[in-house]
Amino acid sequence: MGNKGIAFPPMYRIKKYYQDSSIEDVAGTVRERFDNFDFKGKIQPGKSVAIAVGSRGIRELSLIVKTVVQCLQERGLRPYIIPAMGSHGGATGEGQAQVLAELGITESSVGVSVVSSMDVASLGILETGGEVFFAKDALIADQVVIINRVKPHTAFRGEVESGLCKMLSVGCGKQAGASMMHKFDLARTIVPAAHMILEKAPVLCGLAVTENALGGIQSVTLASPDAFADIDRELLKETRELLPKLPLDDLDILIVNEMGKDVSGAGMDPNVIGFWRREGGPRKPDFRTIVVLDLTDESHGNAIGIGMADLTTRRVMDKIDLEATYMNALTSRVLRSARLPIALDNDRDAIETALNQGPDPLGMRVVRIVNTGKLGAFWGTELVARELRAHKGISIDDTPLTFAFDEQNRLLPFGD
Repeated sequence: MGNKGIAFPPMYRIKKYYQDSSIEDVAGTVRERFDNFDFKGKIQPGKSVAIAVGSRGIRELSLIVKTVVQCLQERGLRPYIIPAMGSHGGATGEGQAQVLAELGITESSVGVSVVSSMDVASLGILETGGEVFFAKDALIADQVVIINRVKPHTAFRGEVESGLCKMLSVGCGKQAGASMMHKFDLARTIVPAAHMILEKAPVLCGLAVTENALGGIQSVTLASPDAFADIDRELLKETRELLPKLPLDDLDILIVNEMGKDVSGAGMDPNVIGFWRREGGPRKPDFRTIVVLDLTDESHGNAIGIGMADLTTRRVMDKIDLEATYMNALTSRVLRSARLPIALDNDRDAIETALNQGPDPLGMRVVRIVNTGKLGAFWGTELVARELRAHKGISIDDTPLTFAFDEQNRLLPFGD
């Protein structure tokens, strides 16, 4: 398919400067938070502690987890790790342990055992009708510690989105809990479910991490259980300002080198490409054709979010594990996220097909990004570069770059 011989527009490297201050000594900061936390009357030496860790690729997650383990051990506690990731990892205990291993969290790396199963217990029914589930691997511990990143969610808007409360109600709920929370509306269930869990489960504290636009650790907060919701609200406001986005609202084509679960829980962050592609609503930003060239190996075939693309490649289709993708879509209740776009034989065909949607390929507004989590540098056509030259905090290299492909017609990097 495509239009052989179509003219490819020249591209220009564009750099957007974000606020990039970050914590240099992450382990030291985590340790300081524990040293300054009031554990008086809350710790009894010899007690077991389940540390709930999710599937997100937080910067230096393994170091953070290892430091938390050490801080608890120094206080006489016996910690172990449990995966807290809803239906991820194919909704199996083995799969979730494998996800943690790929994030660098194993018994050998953090010094304690990793206990992984999908078994849950029901803690009660919310006023909304939703049933609250919690991991049995956490309930058998004397205490529980939560670790999670606070950030805007990819599927809904609310005062509390991704953070400590979500880790309790969705992550620690395993597949059954995640499915129930989504079924009864995450925005309405996360906080009430977290409050119910905190009443019935022995939660000791939670470590809330935020990241800057370039992925560096921005802040580390150790919160007592009664402060989880307030900390989530406060940090969410800050992270909305830190979230990386393209400084554009109008594109003919967005070329995405890769999508994946390690990039965003939605494969591609709707905060970047437009919520309307996932949930409907106003088309802002309006990126009319999205081309996805690859699926990250770290996704293990879970191509959730592929439904937000218009065109893709056979390479992506060959990598998709439909069972894992469908499980994620059914659990999150966003069925359209697993729909399949038109698949072309290779990168060249996919990009040519996209360019052929307009009357003049050389006059189209096109941007290429690595993925929706890496937006410090991207590439755009002349019309895009012309618009952004007047923006503060943006620099543009005026050297034109050309599309180039290898023998398999895979798109090559633009030299950086």
